[in-house]
Amino acid sequence: MIGSLSLSLLVLMALSIPVGVILFALGIGVDLFFSAFPLLRGLGQVVWSSTNSSLLIAIPFFVLLGEVLVRAGIAERTYRALDTWFSWLPGGLIHANVATATMFSATSGSSVATAATVATVAMPQAKRLGYDPRLFSGAIAAGGTLGIMIPPSINLIVYGFLTETSIPRLFLAGLLPGLLLAAGFMAVAALLCALRPSLGGSGNRYGWGERLAALGELLPILLLFAVVIGSIYLGWATPTESAAIGVAMALLIAAARRSLGLAAIRDALLGTIRVTAMIMFVIIGAYFLNYTLASAGLGRALQALMESLGLDATGTLLAIVLLYIVLGFFIETLSLMVATIPIVVPIVTGLGYDAVWFGILLILLIEMALITPPVGLNLYVVQGARKAGHLGEVMAGAVPFVLVMLAMAALLIVFPGIALWLPG
Repeated sequence: MIGSLSLSLLVLMALSIPVGVILFALGIGVDLFFSAFPLLRGLGQVVWSSTNSSLLIAIPFFVLLGEVLVRAGIAERTYRALDTWFSWLPGGLIHANVATATMFSATSGSSVATAATVATVAMPQAKRLGYDPRLFSGAIAAGGTLGIMIPPSINLIVYGFLTETSIPRLFLAGLLPGLLLAAGFMAVAALLCALRPSLGGSGNRYGWGERLAALGELLPILLLFAVVIGSIYLGWATPTESAAIGVAMALLIAAARRSLGLAAIRDALLGTIRVTAMIMFVIIGAYFLNYTLASAGLGRALQALMESLGLDATGTLLAIVLLYIVLGFFIETLSLMVATIPIVVPIVTGLGYDAVWFGILLILLIEMALITPPVGLNLYVVQGARKAGHLGEVMAGAVPFVLVMLAMAALLIVFPGIALWLPG
């Protein structure tokens, strides 16, 4: 059954069939060929139980929060302010790319939105200042991946919902690895530009007066992050309530700056509806597949498979990591998550690993899939914003940052406390 499902999944993905449809098709296939009971009759109950949760309301709210920040120009102001503080480092604007992605990730929860926002703002300056197009583009693509690690993360919400893991604990667990990953991106960029100054362009130069003045542009987004995440950590609000508070604050900031008109609000709402509908369809399909797999005895089949391999806990974990790295080359990130979580997470937790820790490791591997060809979504987003050159340049520029992610994955495995210290 496992081999048939895996092959079917890869074939349907290769045919570019929407992942929600694939998940439903696989669930029906399990019902028809591997179950002695008519599981399809439970579809209505599965749909109701998988959507009847107030936690899921956080998804459209966080998507809308990111849309408002982009439409109101707050992200662009943040980028310019961060440039004044990081321009002195080797690589100049490259560090502003990563720093802006980090701050935007702390409010939007979406990697694609983060990459698209930073690319749109940064690309016009890259050619003017003589930056190497490969490294500059690769840094934007890599920085965008932080959107699904640094809280609030939509992908962490989906993981927590599907595995019944605490969302606040996942948010806490993702904060330190996300910041360390951002620091790693900046460190490797600085090292490369120090070794080859031609990669870093001429950069901008600012005085302390300009830097201090730019702090005013950073205060709104820092306050927004403090309220949204702080209210969750302190127990004052649920993730859903904090997301609603964040949207209200973003609208107030935009109104105070008179930077968000009716047309922009309409576009933000339409964008939110499109993204949320896609995510919810995938979640419902994943729940139906989970239901059919559990009913057909997948747990027993997996246990038998693991025993036949003869691997210890560490060997099994490394095999799973390798599997995600390989699948990440071919499968889109959210699709990869929801299709594999019901199969992989029970194995990992059965080996004694913490579900929160594995959630962070999984998100890191999913991040890597965003910047590895041929389906790394952030690569295409950045190339679309460049409107020049070749996609291969973005892919080549992302390679150093993929190596940073691999190093971070190794650190998480060797030192799980990196993820578990804050939740503990």
